Amino acid sequence: MRGAVRALRYYGGVMLTRWCLPLVVAVVVLTVAGRVAAQDPSFDTAAALQKSGKFEAAAAEYGRFLETHSDNVEARSNLGVVLMQLGRYEEAIAAYRTALAIAPSNATVRLNLGLAFYKSDKLDEAVDAFARVLADRPDNLQARYLAADCQLRLDHAADAITLLTPLETSRSDDPMLSYLLGMAYLSTKQTDKGQVLIDRILRHGDSAEAQVMMGMAKRGAGDLKGAAEDLKRAVDLNPDLPGVRALYAQALLEAGNPDVARGEFEAELKRNPLDFDANLYMGLLLKNEQAYDDSLRHFTRALGVRPGDLRTRNQIASVALARRDTTLAIEMLEAIVKEAPSYVEAHVALATAYYRVQRKAEGDSERAIVERLNQEKDARDRVRTPR
Repeated sequence: MRGAVRALRYYGGVMLTRWCLPLVVAVVVLTVAGRVAAQDPSFDTAAALQKSGKFEAAAAEYGRFLETHSDNVEARSNLGVVLMQLGRYEEAIAAYRTALAIAPSNATVRLNLGLAFYKSDKLDEAVDAFARVLADRPDNLQARYLAADCQLRLDHAADAITLLTPLETSRSDDPMLSYLLGMAYLSTKQTDKGQVLIDRILRHGDSAEAQVMMGMAKRGAGDLKGAAEDLKRAVDLNPDLPGVRALYAQALLEAGNPDVARGEFEAELKRNPLDFDANLYMGLLLKNEQAYDDSLRHFTRALGVRPGDLRTRNQIASVALARRDTTLAIEMLEAIVKEAPSYVEAHVALATAYYRVQRKAEGDSERAIVERLNQEKDARDRVRTPR
C-alpha cells in the first residue's frame, strides 16, 4: 500500500479538493395558474402526491398532465423537482431544459436546473446555470453560495473569492459565508485571512465545518498528522457532512495511512456513490493492487461525474498501459497532452508507451518535454521561495 501513496504523490497530490457545503439545498416548487388547474385537476393531484412524499406517483401524474399541457412550465419544473427527489437527475435536467425552452427567462427554473447539475456533480454546468441566475438576480444567496461551492470543488478558489467577497461586510455573521470564503482563502494560501474566518466560526462553538477549515490550514502548513486529526474530529462531529469522509481519507493518504483511508473512501461511496474524489482515489488504490477491472469501474464513474477531467483520463490511460493495451493508451495520452501540454505525468506515461512500441524518437521527444517542464517548475519554485 505504500506504493499507492507514492503513486498518489507522483500523480499530483490532489489532496483536500473536495469541499463540504453544509447548505440546505432546496428546489423551488411552482404553482399552476388557477384556470388551468380548474380545467384539469391532475396538476393538483400531482402536487398533493408530491407534498405527501409519494414521488413516483407524483411523477406519473405530472406526466399525465403534461400529455395535454405540454407547454406548462410549472408542471415541467415540478416534475423536475420530483425526479430530483427520486435521484433521477438526468431526467430532471431534461425536464428543466424543456421548461426553459418555453420560458428562458424563468430564473426559478434555471436555479432548479443548476441544483440538478449540482446534485449530479456536473459542476461546470451548475456554475453556468447559477451564473445566469445571478445575472438576473444578484441578491440570490442560494445561487451565489452554490456557485462558490462549485468553484471550490473545481479548484477555482479565486473565482469563489470573487463571488463571496462582496458579501463579507454585510453578512459577516453568516457561518456559511465564513466557511466558504475561509476555505477559499486557505486554498489560495491566504492563511491569515482564513484564520480570521475560522475564529469567527468557532465563536459559534465547535463544529465539523470549523474542524475542516483547521485541517485545511494545517495541511497547508505541512502538518499532515494534525490535518488528519482535525478532519477525523470533523467526521466524529458530523459524519453526514457531504464529502467529509473523502476529505479525511485524502488526508490519511497523504499522512501515509492508506489502509485506514480506504475504509473512509468506501464509507463515503456508500453515502454518495457519485462522489468524484472517493471514486478517483479508490481507483488509484485498486490500480496499485493491480485490480484493474475494479479500478477502471471507479475511474469510469468519476469520469461520468466530471466528463473530460484530465486527471481521470490520465488514470484510465495508465490502466490501459498496465494491461499492455498500448495502442489505446497512446491514443488517450496523445489527446491529453494536446489538450494540456504542461501535464507532466501524461508526458511521462506517453514516453513509456512510445518506447514500448519501439517509437524511440517520439519517446525521446516526450522525455525531453518532461525534463523541460520539470526545469521550468524548479525555476518557478526558486522564485517563490528565494534563499
